[in-house]
Amino acid sequence: MTEYTYPTILITGASKGVGAACAHAYANAYPQGVNLVLVARNLAPLEQVKMQLASYTNCQVLLVQADVASLGDCERIIAQTVEQFNNINVLVNNAGLHHRGEFCKLHAQQVAAMVDVNLRAPLVLTSLVLEHMQADGPNAVVMVGSLAGLTPLQGAATYSGTKAGLRAFTYALHDEFASQHTNIAVVSPGPIDTGFIMDEIDQVEDIVYSQPMSSAEQVADAVVRLSQSDKTEIAMPKASGKLATFSYLFPRFRRSVRGLLYRIGAKNKAKYRQMQRK
Repeated sequence: MTEYTYPTILITGASKGVGAACAHAYANAYPQGVNLVLVARNLAPLEQVKMQLASYTNCQVLLVQADVASLGDCERIIAQTVEQFNNINVLVNNAGLHHRGEFCKLHAQQVAAMVDVNLRAPLVLTSLVLEHMQADGPNAVVMVGSLAGLTPLQGAATYSGTKAGLRAFTYALHDEFASQHTNIAVVSPGPIDTGFIMDEIDQVEDIVYSQPMSSAEQVADAVVRLSQSDKTEIAMPKASGKLATFSYLFPRFRRSVRGLLYRIGAKNKAKYRQMQRK
């Protein structure tokens, strides 16, 4: 076991998108030194992220190839982190999965996979990590959720359900740990300009593109801010977060504006598709 005095940050889904952006954000946030544990199913893109982090002074990087849908892999992730760095200060539950389409057209295996990655894995990893966090803190567990967890999203019932469950878990656990120097929080972004939706643009529901797009770096910045505060949630963009909350509280309003949002989203999707072709 190697002893390091730097904070240890564990990030799942760290090979690209928001996860990779979080790695850079934490390296910038701790110029005095930081230990980064980067987890993903594929090792090659993780190694590319590690190479990009080579310019940061006092940034120790541990790569863990693992599938967070596996309980055994989750246990191994924590064990390897503790063996290398002795402690864990921040867990970022970022790994996500979305099989798109109407619920009745999805295979049960696809539904189960989304539940395992989006909901079961964050709960399991959080359970495993808490015993390795220092009692005097500061510590944090940050979930990367979605505005789909604030309001039901037609055409993404399972994804929306898992993100809603993740948000409820966050709020409940936040209250449990309020006096224990550990912040449990969730960032709930709308559409993010990453391959998660841009590589499958034709399969993504039009309504998703009705809202302003955030960058991976903006979401990563919110993750870092949550891990350094006692705030429970950042919904972004702010206006979209308010709209999602209002839509959840008033279902009739949500249904009445759905057609308008689909039309706006379809127009925006066409623009994004044209930009991709260029």
